[in-house]
Amino acid sequence: MSNKQVATFGGGCFWCTEGAFKQLIGVESVVSGYAGGHVSEPTYEQVCGGDTGHAEVVQINFDDNLISYRELLEVLFAIHDPTELNRQGNDIGPQYRSVIFYHNPEQLEQAEKILKEMSADQLFEKPIVTEITAINNWYPAELHHENYFERNPEQPYCAAVIAPKLAKFRATFAAKLKS
Repeated sequence: MSNKQVATFGGGCFWCTEGAFKQLIGVESVVSGYAGGHVSEPTYEQVCGGDTGHAEVVQINFDDNLISYRELLEVLFAIHDPTELNRQGNDIGPQYRSVIFYHNPEQLEQAEKILKEMSADQLFEKPIVTEITAINNWYPAELHHENYFERNPEQPYCAAVIAPKLAKFRATFAAKLKS
């Protein structure tokens, strides 16, 4: 019997995070979108302006019997730098912030626990700046953003930034990937 759950994470450009999460066993769908802002139905251009309050996020539908929320959190922290405030590499602005939007008290507890563990273990040289906040809104991105890397692997950003990140991801999480 399946145990369907939803997770929403921001870890920089949603093209990068979508490409990683959709490869995991137990992940049923990954949709790029926007969350955490104060503008209804924001567009990509509005969010890129940096003043809507939204982050670029992925919303992940997963079967908790096949992959746990904790495992998804571990992937999130492996594919982005949680110590960069309002940026990931050359992508700069609050829309690229590191953020966990929790959907229930159990997700909040697990997110707080993993941040505490990573800080105690000093896994990063700089302090972790990842926000943990309740999901208050979520809007799917425009359709041309969905499966972006898959459809545009030769696009310069995809080739230079996403492809190497996904190669490292596949090597690290090989046992958890769909065949």
